[in-house]
Amino acid sequence: MACRISELVIDCADPDRLAAFWSDVLGYVELGREDDGSIEIGPPDAGFGGPQPILVLSPSSDPRTGKLRLHIDINATDRDQDAELERLLALGARPADVGQSGTENWHVLADPEGNEFCLLHARLP
Repeated sequence: MACRISELVIDCADPDRLAAFWSDVLGYVELGREDDGSIEIGPPDAGFGGPQPILVLSPSSDPRTGKLRLHIDINATDRDQDAELERLLALGARPADVGQSGTENWHVLADPEGNEFCLLHARLP
């Protein structure tokens, strides 16, 4: 293997809000804060360089236009998809329409700032 993804950076208006949301969604913890206001979150026992990528929530005042060209796919680990969907909606996710047909076995959602992500059907161990 030549490379692997170590972190994903999400530009956002409110890094604190998105860090809290994605930490709750993924079971991540805050790993650090940068002078520019960026917040790094990741797995509590691994951090940067671990088997899962960390997320960097980076402050930006640039307006978002159109559908994101990259999005995050997530899978439940300890419950079925319907129960996980209920949990995500309670955390502040909302359904998003990106042109899906309605027959997909995944749910398209948006985080509190409107960034699309998908809840896939399969449960991962």
